[in-house]
Amino acid sequence: MYYTQNEKILQVGEEKIIVGIDVGSEKHYARAFDWRGMEYSKKAYVFTNDAEGFAGFFEWITGIME
Repeated sequence: MYYTQNEKILQVGEEKIIVGIDVGSEKHYARAFDWRGMEYSKKAYVFTNDAEGFAGFFEWITGIME
C-alpha cells in the first residue's frame, strides 16, 4: 500500500517506539523516540558492526520497551 506522509504519521500511536539508526561501516548510532517525538535517552546509543554490537543494541532497545 502507498501512504501519504500524514497517513504514516497517524499510524504512530502511544504503544510505538520510533528508532532511527545512522549506519556506518564500523559503528552505528541509534536514537529512540516515543510517539510525541520525545527522546528516550540524552545521547545516541553507539554500537559496533559485529554480533556483540548488535546484541548490545538488542539489549538497549529491549530495555527501552519495558
